[in-house]
Amino acid sequence: MANSIRKQQDILEKLKIYALNPMQEEAIAVIEKTTNTVLLSPTGTGKTLAFLLPIVKSLDAECNQVQALILVPSRELAIQIEQVVRNMGSGFKVNAVYGGRPMSKDKIELKHIPAILIGTPGRIADHFGNDRFSKSNIKTLVLDEFDKSLETGFEDEMKDIISQLPNTNKRILTSATHSVTIPGFVRLDRPTTINYLKDKTTSKLAIKTVVAPDKNKLQTLLDLLQHIGNEPVIIFCNLRDSIEQVSAYLDKNGINYACFSGGMEQRDRERSLIKFRNGTCQILIATDLAARGIDIPEMKNIIHYELPRTLAEFTHRNGRTARVNAKGTAYVLVWKKEHLPEFIKNAKAIDITKKATHKPQFWETLFISGGRKDKISKGDIAGLFFKQGAINKDQLGTIELKQDCAFVAVPVTIAEDLVEKLNNTRLKKKKVRVSII
Repeated sequence: MANSIRKQQDILEKLKIYALNPMQEEAIAVIEKTTNTVLLSPTGTGKTLAFLLPIVKSLDAECNQVQALILVPSRELAIQIEQVVRNMGSGFKVNAVYGGRPMSKDKIELKHIPAILIGTPGRIADHFGNDRFSKSNIKTLVLDEFDKSLETGFEDEMKDIISQLPNTNKRILTSATHSVTIPGFVRLDRPTTINYLKDKTTSKLAIKTVVAPDKNKLQTLLDLLQHIGNEPVIIFCNLRDSIEQVSAYLDKNGINYACFSGGMEQRDRERSLIKFRNGTCQILIATDLAARGIDIPEMKNIIHYELPRTLAEFTHRNGRTARVNAKGTAYVLVWKKEHLPEFIKNAKAIDITKKATHKPQFWETLFISGGRKDKISKGDIAGLFFKQGAINKDQLGTIELKQDCAFVAVPVTIAEDLVEKLNNTRLKKKKVRVSII
């Protein structure tokens, strides 16, 4: 017992987490002792760690097969959970598989079977159908953001996958909403429900309406961005076409931004999030795909450029701000002849004529063509930039290390100079390309 407590403490130290919140403590205790658990808690409260800690504790180091299967609704969530498991440094192999990346990549990684497998239902069903690994040792099944998987049409694949798990003895379902019925095929017999949705975590969220004089709200959006200033913000749109219109208008006005939608290639979506996380751009224009299950920091502001169609959409978008103990503002752009939906309550109209001070873009993102599989670490990358790039610590921003590449934030003023110095240099034993993305 003392040994497992020590191991958990070691993991938390690696993650730079010094105390678990009450939801995590309760969830860990329940999951360890219970066959079926439903964990309901708002976005950003730490559900991922709440189920990963007991899973890692339950793994058998002698078993060389998949022992825990985590099904997720999106590629971004799969990547995010994989990164958390890697950062835990548990010693157990983990892999994430998902649509949008080459199947050949999956096959190479799955030759060395992971203890924890994370994936989208479509891709996992494909691997199951081709018997790429044994299913008999999968004891734990997690359906993370299960309501979103059901919403996005993964029901048939999930039914197929669950029917092929003969020895699963622990099921964990998580969600940031309780507005969905759990289907019978999940076989969730008498679950213990941990419900933290009743906590009034949204009470610190201010909802403000910005009235546009014209049906075309683009100029009003620009005025609002100038009012908010340099703080990170997500602009939510209902349609990909709307993202294109907003993008074109911001381009015309010299505003730096990134986009995120289901119509983009996986590589481009990932790069948008990297640039948003590391500060290369402060604005993310997105569909509701960005409302949940992606790894971005909490922010003070979000903008509903187009009105959400349902209460669930409104709630999940707003969940990107005012999380845990922070305050936040959700701005709702509305044309003067447009009526707010009934579910948008307590909204106050505001004046946005006052402009905030805007600072020029500080960070730029560099791409490096080497990653974890080349035995390259973040320390190796930092060393390259300090020694051969001749920069100081303040000039090195966020480093994001992937399996086959890396991304580094550097000041925009020295980005081109660094590319010239570092492109085609050696990092560990690999000659790497360095470029601006």
